Amino acid sequence: MPRQRSVGLDALGAFFAFGAGASGLSVVTLLWPGGPLDVVWRVNPDGHAALQRAGGWAVLLMLVVCAACAATARGLRARRRWGRTLAITMLALNLLSDLVNAAVLGDRRTLVGVPIAALLIAYLLASRTRAVFQRAESEP
Repeated sequence: MPRQRSVGLDALGAFFAFGAGASGLSVVTLLWPGGPLDVVWRVNPDGHAALQRAGGWAVLLMLVVCAACAATARGLRARRRWGRTLAITMLALNLLSDLVNAAVLGDRRTLVGVPIAALLIAYLLASRTRAVFQRAESEP
């Protein structure tokens, strides 16, 4: 069964696949620190330090994020309703965490993600996007 073409959904699936790869890489660098892959933390040294302080909990968190992102990418690619629901949930959690980080920690940089997440959620909730998933699931 060929899946319905959608550049937006393909791009969103790629975004979640990238998230799975990035969170998986963070697990590797947390489990085996000091290796050549640690160079990726130059982008976010504060995040790296926070994850290192969290210890084993950070590894578990990143494993959960990796699995959730991979499942979301798979569900979006297959045009499954559960994939759309998971994507909305993941984006809503991200939006909420950005708001909390800005309000509680005072990190206003995280507010950049709020309108982006809101727009992506709106895209996934749009009737046209919902119809893509409904058609895909009704095909034999």
